[in-house]
Amino acid sequence: MASPLKDPQIAKKLVENLQGDLRSLSAEGKRKYPHVKEASEQIQLKLRTICTKSEDVMSGLVPASAEIIQPFVMGCDTKNQKIVHLCLTAVQRLISHEAISVTAADNIIGMLWNLMEAGLEELKLLQTAIILITTNSVVQHDSLAKALVLCFRLHFTKDSTTINTAAATIKHLVSCVFERVVTEDKVPIPGSTTSEVNLEELKAHSKTPPHSLRPCAGDAYLLFQDLCQLVNADQPFWLIGMTEMTRTFGLELLEAVLTSFPQIFLQHQEFSFQLKEKVCPLVIKLFSPSLKYRQGMPPPPSPTPVERPFFPIVMRLLRIVCALIKHYYCLLVTECEIFLSLLVKFLDSEKPNWQRCLALEVLHKLSVQPDLLRSFTQSYDMKLHSTKIFRDIVNGVGTYIQSQFMNSATSTASTGNKAPDTHGTPPALVGGLPVGGGVTPQAAFMYRGVWIPIVFTVPAGQARPTYLEMLDKVEPPAIADGYGLSLAFYCLLEVVKSVRILVQGEPETESQTQKSSVKRNISAEERVLDEELINSSWCGMLAALSLLLDASTDESATEAVLKSMKMFGELCGELEMTIPRDAFITALCKASLPPHYTLTILNSTTAAAQSPGSQPKGDHSRSSSQDLASMATESVERSQVVAVGTPLPTASLPVGAHQGPVMLTAKNIQCMRSLLSVAHCNGGVLGTAWHLVLTTLQHLVWILGLKPSSGGSLKASQQISDSSNAVITTAVMADLPVLASMLSRLFESSQYLDDVALHHLIDALCKLSCESMELAYTNREPSLFAVAKLLETGLVNLHRVEVLWRPVTNHLLEVCQHPHQGMRCWGAEAVTTMVKAALSHKYPTELHENVKLQSMILGPLQELSDIPQSDIRQKQLECVLQVLHNNGDKLLHGWPLILGVIGALNNDQGEKLIQTAFQSLQLVVTDFLPIIPCVYLQDCVEVAAKFGLQNRELNISLTAIGLLWNISDFFYQNRQRIESELNASQKTTKADDIPPFDALWMGLYIKQGQLCVDQRPAVRKSAGQTLFSTISAHGGLLQTGTWKKVVWQVLFPLLENVQKLSSTASNVKDEAATGNILIHHSRDTAEKQWAETCVLSLAGVARTFNAKRKILQTIGDFPRAWSLLLEYIETNAMCSNAEVSLAALKSFQEILQMSSETKDKSDELLTLMKPPSEVVMSRSEDVNKVLPRTTSGEDSDLDLSLWTAAWKVWLNIGANATKPPPSSPGGKPPDRGVYVPSQAFLTALVQTFPPLFEHIKTRFVAADLQKLSSVLRTALCVPVHGDASPFIIPSFPDVTTTPLQEASLTAMDVLIKAVQSGPESMQSMYPDIFDQLLTFVEFGVRVPKFGQIEAKAFGAVKGPQIFTKVDWVTMNFVPFAEKSVDMVVNLYIVAAKHPVVIQARVLQKIIQTFRLPLSYKYACPSPSTWVLVIHSLLTVLGVGLPVARKQGAAFQDMWAELAKTLEEFLFPKQPSPTTLSMEDFQRDETIDCKVVQMIRDDILPYSSSIPSDFVKQIMKLLNRGSIHSTSSDSFIDTDSSKKLREEFAKTCFETLLQFSFINKSRSEEGGITKMAVMSLLQRCQEVVRKHVDDERLSGKCPLPRPRLAEMASVLKAITTLLRSLKQAQPGNVDKAVWKLVLQLYPCLVDCTTSPSPSVCKALRDALHEYSDLLSPPTPTITNGTT
Repeated sequence: MASPLKDPQIAKKLVENLQGDLRSLSAEGKRKYPHVKEASEQIQLKLRTICTKSEDVMSGLVPASAEIIQPFVMGCDTKNQKIVHLCLTAVQRLISHEAISVTAADNIIGMLWNLMEAGLEELKLLQTAIILITTNSVVQHDSLAKALVLCFRLHFTKDSTTINTAAATIKHLVSCVFERVVTEDKVPIPGSTTSEVNLEELKAHSKTPPHSLRPCAGDAYLLFQDLCQLVNADQPFWLIGMTEMTRTFGLELLEAVLTSFPQIFLQHQEFSFQLKEKVCPLVIKLFSPSLKYRQGMPPPPSPTPVERPFFPIVMRLLRIVCALIKHYYCLLVTECEIFLSLLVKFLDSEKPNWQRCLALEVLHKLSVQPDLLRSFTQSYDMKLHSTKIFRDIVNGVGTYIQSQFMNSATSTASTGNKAPDTHGTPPALVGGLPVGGGVTPQAAFMYRGVWIPIVFTVPAGQARPTYLEMLDKVEPPAIADGYGLSLAFYCLLEVVKSVRILVQGEPETESQTQKSSVKRNISAEERVLDEELINSSWCGMLAALSLLLDASTDESATEAVLKSMKMFGELCGELEMTIPRDAFITALCKASLPPHYTLTILNSTTAAAQSPGSQPKGDHSRSSSQDLASMATESVERSQVVAVGTPLPTASLPVGAHQGPVMLTAKNIQCMRSLLSVAHCNGGVLGTAWHLVLTTLQHLVWILGLKPSSGGSLKASQQISDSSNAVITTAVMADLPVLASMLSRLFESSQYLDDVALHHLIDALCKLSCESMELAYTNREPSLFAVAKLLETGLVNLHRVEVLWRPVTNHLLEVCQHPHQGMRCWGAEAVTTMVKAALSHKYPTELHENVKLQSMILGPLQELSDIPQSDIRQKQLECVLQVLHNNGDKLLHGWPLILGVIGALNNDQGEKLIQTAFQSLQLVVTDFLPIIPCVYLQDCVEVAAKFGLQNRELNISLTAIGLLWNISDFFYQNRQRIESELNASQKTTKADDIPPFDALWMGLYIKQGQLCVDQRPAVRKSAGQTLFSTISAHGGLLQTGTWKKVVWQVLFPLLENVQKLSSTASNVKDEAATGNILIHHSRDTAEKQWAETCVLSLAGVARTFNAKRKILQTIGDFPRAWSLLLEYIETNAMCSNAEVSLAALKSFQEILQMSSETKDKSDELLTLMKPPSEVVMSRSEDVNKVLPRTTSGEDSDLDLSLWTAAWKVWLNIGANATKPPPSSPGGKPPDRGVYVPSQAFLTALVQTFPPLFEHIKTRFVAADLQKLSSVLRTALCVPVHGDASPFIIPSFPDVTTTPLQEASLTAMDVLIKAVQSGPESMQSMYPDIFDQLLTFVEFGVRVPKFGQIEAKAFGAVKGPQIFTKVDWVTMNFVPFAEKSVDMVVNLYIVAAKHPVVIQARVLQKIIQTFRLPLSYKYACPSPSTWVLVIHSLLTVLGVGLPVARKQGAAFQDMWAELAKTLEEFLFPKQPSPTTLSMEDFQRDETIDCKVVQMIRDDILPYSSSIPSDFVKQIMKLLNRGSIHSTSSDSFIDTDSSKKLREEFAKTCFETLLQFSFINKSRSEEGGITKMAVMSLLQRCQEVVRKHVDDERLSGKCPLPRPRLAEMASVLKAITTLLRSLKQAQPGNVDKAVWKLVLQLYPCLVDCTTSPSPSVCKALRDALHEYSDLLSPPTPTITNGTT
C-alpha cells in the first residue's frame, strides 16, 4: 500500500538505516550463519537497485518488503539473542515507516509467533505487535487474530512484567480494533445500500463475520464474539490457538468495549444482537451465585453446595451492568429491568456487605443521571403490570439506611462478633461538643445509640465509586465503617436533585427561589410523569430523610438533608400535591423546635390544619410515643445547644405551664432557616400550612430573643429582659441577623400572593397579635412578632392598599392605645411607617388627585393627635417632618396641618422639639417656598431670623442664616411673580414708601444686619458672609432710593457697631465660655473674635462699594461715603492686630479695582443675572437710562480727587508702617516685643501701588517717586521674626523671590512702563529709577539693616537654618537682586542714549554697582549672581561703549572704573573653591574668554578713541593672562592639575599677537605692545630656567603635571611668538626683542634632557623656529633709523 511518508529525505534515511542493519546482521552471521549473511548482502544489493531506479523510494520498498524482511526473519530463526534483537529493531523501523505489505506483515507475525513459542524477547514481541497493528490497517482478519492470540499467550506466561505488559497490550489492541470500525464507519461506501441482517446467520457461530459487515467491523465482530465465548468458558471460533483465559480479564475487556464504543453497538444490528443474545444471558448466568447466597443462613439440604459469590467477578459484572444501563437502555429495556431488580435485591441485609456496597455504588452512578430515572419511571412505574423499579430503588435505599441503625445492635448480640454493617462508637460529647483532643468530631449519624460516621464526600452530580474500581483485588475488601450509609445518603440526595431536574428543568442559577411562584405550562403527559415521580418516591424519601435528619450530627450533612426535603416539598407544592407537601413541611417544623414543642404545639395545630387524607404520612415520620427525656438527651448529643430560653406563654394555657427552660440546638436553627426558605419560596402554595409555619416561627423567634426593629424586621435584643432566662451562645449570635433577614424576606414575598391568601396571612397575624395584647394586659412581656410582621406585610403590599389598609391600621391603632409602653411605641412606629410608605408609593392615579385615598392614608396620622402620650406626639412630629421631606409637593390638602405643627413650636419647648420643628422649617424653605402664597414670605423671613437669634442651639442659628440666603435667592429667581402678587395684594401706598418688593428686601437686609453683631462669633461670621453675598448677588434689583437706605441704614451702621463692640471686647481668654473645647490661639479671646468680624465687615463694605460704584455715585452724597470708607480703612490698617491691618489693605485693593471703564467680576455676574428689560423700569441696574451723564472733564476731575485722597492714605499707611522702631534707652537695639509689620502686610501694601498708580499716573511727579522709593526700600529692609522665617523665606534649592520682593519688582515694572510710554517730563525720572534698581542689586551682596534691629543674614544657597536664639532674620535678597539686574539691563538697553541717562552717568553707576559682585566672584553668596552680572555687564557694555566713545566727555571717569572691574574679575583675590567640578571650571573659563573677546572686539579696535591709560591697563591684563602659571610650586600637586586656564591664556595671547606684529606697517598699537612682548619673553625665560633647575633637583622623580603643562604652554607660546615675529615686517620688531629671543636659545637647549614627551614635542617645535635665526638678519633702513 502507498505510504503516507512521501518525504524523500525520510525514505533515504530509512534505506540508510536498513543498509546499516543489514551490514550489522551480515557481520554477526558471518561465521555461524552464512545463509543469513548471504541473504543480507542480496537485500543490500536490492536496496541499492531500488534507490537507483526511482526517486520515490517508498513506492519501491513496499512491494519488495516481503523480500526485504527475509534476512531479518532468517536472523530471528537463529534464536541468537543478539541477532534477534537486531532483527526486531530493523523490522520495527520498517513497520513504523509503513514500508511493509500484507505479505510482509504475515511473515512478521509468523516470525513473532516462532519467537513467542521459543520464549525469546517477549517484551520486544509485544512492542512489535503494537506497532504492527496500530500503525496502519495492513494486519487484518486471520493475521490480526493470530497477533491477538500471540498477545493472549504472552499474558499467561510466568513473568509478571510480561503478564502486565501483555494485558496492557491486549487492551490497547482490542480498543484499536474497534477504533478501526469507528474510522471505517466515517467513510461512506459509494453506490451501496445497507444489506439485510440475517439473524439465522448470526445465531450460527462461525469463524467468518456476517456478510453485512465491512472488513474492520467483521474483525471486531469476531473478536467480541470470541471474548463472550471465552468468558463463558467456551472455545473461541476466531482466536485460534488460545490455550487459557481468565474470566476476570475477559469481563474487563468486555466492559472496556461496551463503555468506549456504544456507537458501534447502536449503529450495527449485528453487534446489538450480540448484546441481547450473548452479553445479557452471560451476565445473568454469572450473577447466579450472588442471588442464591444468603449470609448467615444455614446451607440448604441440596446435593450440590451453594457457590459463594466471587468478588472480582461480581464487581466486574456490576461494572458491565452499569455500562449496559447507561449506554444501551434503549436496546435492553427488559434486560435492564432484570438488572435493576437484581441491584435492589443486592441491598438485602442477607447479602454480604461488600456486595451491598457495590450495588449502592452502581445505584449512585445511576441516580446522577436524570434521564435514566425518567426512563425507569416511564418504562416500569407507569406500566400497570410492571415492577415499580423507581419506587423499589428509593425504598430499597431507605430500607438499607434504616437497617444500618436497626440491626446493628441485634447483629452484634447474635453473632458475638463485630457487626458486619457499619457502626461505631461516638466520641465523648458533653453538651454536643467534643471533649479532649481539640479535634473537630467526625461527621456522622447517631440514632438510638448507634454511631455511624460519614467517611467520604462526593461533589454534587458526580459518582466516585471506590470498590467498583478495585480491579486488582481478589478477595473481598474490608468495607470502611459508615461507607455504605454514606453512599446511600448521597444516593438519596442525588435522586432528589434528579427528580427536581426532571420536574423543573435544569436550573439556570444556583438558587431558583421565585420559580415555584410561577406556574409552568406543561403538557398532560409531562404532568402525569411528574406526579408519578413524586408518588413513587415521596414516602420512602420522607422516611429516610427524616431519619437521617434526626440522626445527623454534622452541619453540612444536615444542610444537605434539609435542602433535599425543601426541594421535595417545593416540587410537591408546584404540582399541587398537598399530602406530600404538608408531610414534608410538618417534618421541617418538628425538626425546628425542641422535642417538647413537637408534641404539644405542633400536634394540636396540625390536627386542625391537616386534611384527613394526609394521615398516611404518619407512617413515615418519627413515632410520637418516644420518651421525651431520651429524645431531648439524644438531640443534645447529636447537636450543640446554642440557645436556652423560656417558651412563649399562650393565652390558651394556664400561667406557669411553660416556665421550664427549653434548649435550641444548632440543628434546630438550621432547620428554622430551611423552614423560612420553604415559606419564602413557596408562600403561594402553602395553603392551610401557613398557620403552622407562623406558629412555629413565632415560638422560635421568642426563644431566640429576636425583637422587632424599623420596618418590621427583627434583630437580636441588646439586653435580655429580667423575666426571661435566655442564654444565646456566641455561635448563634452571628446567625441571628441572617435569620431576621430571612424572616423579612418571607413576608416580603407576600406581595406575590393573591388577595385571598393575603387575607389569610393578615388574619393569622392579627390573631397572633391579639393573643400577645391579652398577655400584655396581665403584665407578661408580649411577643411583638405579629405586629412587626403585620407592618412588614403591609409595606410590601401597598400596590393593593385598599385591600389591607383598614384591617391593618385599625388593629395598629388599637395597639397604639395599649398601656404597655413597648407595645404602644411599636404600634405608633408601625402606623407612622405605614403612612410614610403609603404616601410615597406610586399609584396608577396620582395621590394628590385621589382625595379620598389621600384622606384615608392621612387619617391614622391625624388620629394619633388624640393620644395624649408625649412619645406618640414626638413620633407624630417626626413623621410630619419625613412626610414633608418625601411628599411635600403632593400634600395640597395637608398644608394647614403641616404649617400648624411647625408654628406651634417655640423656645420654651425642649431642644429636641426645636430641632425637629426647625428641620421642618428647613424643608419648607428649601423645597416648598414656590407653593406658599407670597404674602407669607415676610413671615418666613421673620421665622428664619427668629431661629437665628435663639440661643438654645448654635447649629440651628447658623443653619437659619443659610435659610435666609436661600430665601433671598428664591426672591430673585421668582421676582416677577412675587412683585406682581405683592403689588396686587397692597391696595394703597404712601408717597415716600419704597415699593413692597424693595421693602421685602430691606426687611431681609436689616434682619441680616442684626445677626451680624450677635454675641456668638460663628453667627456673626456666617451672617456677615450671607449679608454681603446677598447684596452682591441681588442688590441690582433695588431702586436708587432704596440703595441710599442700604448704605446709611445697613452698611455704615454695621461698621460703626462692629468697631464699637470690637474696641470694648475683652482680650483675656474666657475659660468659662469655651469650656473644654479646644480653640485656636488666633481666636481664643473675644477681642480676636471681634477682629475677625471687623475684617469680614470692612471687606464686605469695600466689595460692595467696588461692585456698585455706578449706582452709589448717583445717591448724591457719595464723596462723603467715600471719605468715610477711606477713614475706616486707614484706621484699621494702622491697627496693631496683624489680621485687621492686612484685611484693611485687602479692602484698599478692592476699592482700587473700581474703574468706570472696567467692571468687577461680581458686576459681570450681576449683568448675567439682569432681570428682563420689561421688569427693569427704574431699577438701579440701568443707571445710564436714569441719570444724565456728566461731561468727561467733570467726571475725571471728580475721579482724580477721589484717587488723590486714596494716594495720600496709601502714603500715610506706608510711611507709618515702615518706620523703623526707635532704639531702646542707652542706644540698645529694640527689644523683641516691638511692633514690626509682617511680610504679608508689606506685600499687600506694595501690591496696592500698581492699581492705585493706574489712577494717579497723570499727576505722578518726581517727589511722589522719591516717597515711593523710600517706602519700597524701607519695606524691603524689614526683617522676619526667627520663628516665622521657615514659612516665608524660600528654602534651598527652591530659592526664589519672596512675595514682597516680587511685588516691589512688579511696582517698579509698572512705573518703568509708565515712564517709557509717558511724556518727556516723566522720562526725567530715569536716573532715579536706575538708582532704585541698583540699590536693589546691592542688596544681593550687602544685606541692608532695618533701623537698630539686629538681624542675622540668611545664607542664600546654604538652605534654611534652624533659628533657635535669633530674634530676627533678614530676607534672602539673591534672587531679588538677580531679577533687578535683568531689569537694569533691559531698561538700559532702551534708555542708554537718552540725554538724561548720559548726563546722570548711569553707565558708570552700573559698572560701579556690578563691580561689587564681580570682585567677590567666588565669594558671592550665590554663584549664579556673578555669572549673571558678568553677562549683564557684557550686554550693557555692548550698548553703552558706542555711546561712550561718541560722548567722551560724559564718560571720562567710567574707563578707570571699567578697568578695575575687569581686573578684579579676571584675576579675583578669592581662588576658585576646591569643590568646583571640572565642568563648572570650564564654564567659568569660557566666561573669562568671553570677557577677553569683548576686549578684543569692542575696545582694542577703537583704542584711538579710548584713553591711553585704559588701553595700557588692558594690555597689562592680557599680558598677565597670556601665560597661565601654576598655583603651587610643590612637586606633588594633584588638585591644581585640572585648574589651568589654558583656553583663557590662549585667548589672551592671541589677542596680544593680533594687535602687535601681524600688522604690515608700524602702528601705534604695535608700539604699545612692544613692552608687553618683551615682558612676555622675559617671563618665558624665567619659567624655562626654573623648570630646568627644578628638573635637575628632582632627580628621577618627575615634576608634577601642572608644572609640565605650564612648561609646554610656555614653549608653545614661544613657538607662536617666533612665527609672528618672523612674519612681521622687520621694521616693526625692535632689536631688543630679537636680542631677548636669542638669549632664550641656550635655555631651550638645556631643556632637551626633559623626560616629558609633551615638553619634548613642544621644545622641538620651538627649536625648529630658530633655524632661520642662526645668522642675524640683514639690517634695513627705515625713516633714517636702523
